[in-house]
Amino acid sequence: MANTMKAARWYAAKDIRVESTEIPEPKAGQVKIAVHFAGICGSDLHEYVHGPQLIPVDQPYPLNGHQGITTLGHEFSGVVEAVGEGVQHVKAGDRVVVEPIFKNFDSPFIANGAYNLSEPLGFIGLSSNGGFAPFVVVEDYMVHKIPDSMSFEKGALVEPAAVAVYAVLQSGLKIGESVLVSGAGPIGLLCVQAALAAGATTVIVTDIADKRLEKAKAIGATHTINAKDERIPQKIKSITGLGVNVFLDCAGVQASYSTGINSLKNGGTAVLVALFGKPVTTNALDQVLREITIKGIIAYRNIFPQVIALIDSGRMPVEKLVTRKIRLENIVSEGFEALVNDPTEVKILIDIQKN
Repeated sequence: MANTMKAARWYAAKDIRVESTEIPEPKAGQVKIAVHFAGICGSDLHEYVHGPQLIPVDQPYPLNGHQGITTLGHEFSGVVEAVGEGVQHVKAGDRVVVEPIFKNFDSPFIANGAYNLSEPLGFIGLSSNGGFAPFVVVEDYMVHKIPDSMSFEKGALVEPAAVAVYAVLQSGLKIGESVLVSGAGPIGLLCVQAALAAGATTVIVTDIADKRLEKAKAIGATHTINAKDERIPQKIKSITGLGVNVFLDCAGVQASYSTGINSLKNGGTAVLVALFGKPVTTNALDQVLREITIKGIIAYRNIFPQVIALIDSGRMPVEKLVTRKIRLENIVSEGFEALVNDPTEVKILIDIQKN
């Protein structure tokens, strides 16, 4: 029995190597998973282009001692291969997805259920070795079973879909309301699907790439506007009357932020979903006078079962966002480089079992 496997490992910005590494084994309270499909996330792309950002390089991640070279991948599905001592809720052979957020059980945020606010923030595939490999070991509390009716491809999209569903729930969006989504990347497009599933009737999407706007329209956006347009708030007010009820910022730049706030109706809510690369300036007086709520969110919490049900029921047809399936050995050229250079690519999945 070989004890090595090929994995896509991050060494530094623009330096990801597919190479042999040891097959991990589960300790007490851990689960070993044979990975079937894994998706490349925007945060993986940030590590590739500008890293390290969340990967612990200067000092180890406190919860597990992980540091330096890291097998990426935190959006994945697979089958339980083995479980460590004390693991009760899953067994070998179960089809599963992973909620990759680490919990610090000493944190007061765990007791009140807000575990995504416990510190230090960490994720499988960033603060530990992840799913761009045939096998991965995760903590038992991260593992969720999926129904037999759900494909592993759909399973690999549960994690990013959870970000979008959480964003929509946190926005307080109600049936019949209007939404602006800025940025038609994977998370923005999943936000479109989540908003429609929640009952939004007007879903407006902005992006600088027309190809991405075409994709937004294809999955149900009611209106699209190129983000280079100078008159977005006026156009949105002509569509909605007073402005949108909810603005979801999935672009995370000054232009998207300002335009979105200006497109909200008085009393509306902005949710900041993107990981903003730079600080933005904001007009606080305008926020006061218009009673605008501006809310940041990180990842998700207590939501994976609902997201699995939404996808399995067909209410969120996430498979429409998959633009390519590739082999692990080609992850740099056909995965990372394709996403950096080609705006028509949305969600690229790695078929880990395919050699």
